[in-house]
Amino acid sequence: MATVAVTDATFDEEVRNAPIPVVVDFWAEWCGPCRQIGPALEELSNELEGKVKIVKINVDENPDSPAVLGVRGIPALFLFKDGQVVSNKVGAAPKAALQSWIESAI
Repeated sequence: MATVAVTDATFDEEVRNAPIPVVVDFWAEWCGPCRQIGPALEELSNELEGKVKIVKINVDENPDSPAVLGVRGIPALFLFKDGQVVSNKVGAAPKAALQSWIESAI
C-alpha cells in the first residue's frame, strides 16, 4: 500500500479514526529533506502494510492540521495511535532510523 495523501478535510477520518497506527508526514514540495525521505516512507508503507498506515499532508495546501499540532519545521513526522499522538520527530533520517522509530512506537 502506497502512502496516502491527506488533507485538512480528511485528516480526522484518515488519521484520528484509523484502526491501526498512522504515521503522518508533514511536507512541502519545496522542501529538499522532505523529498529525501519520501522514497523511504513509500518503501516502509509497503513493508509495514497492515501494521501501520503512512500518510502525507502538504503543509502549503493544508495549513490547519499542522497548526493544530504545532508543526514548526518540516519534514515533521507524527505517529498516531488510537487517535492520539504517541511520538513525533522533525527532520530527515535514513530509512533504517525511520523504521526503528516507527516500530518502537507501534
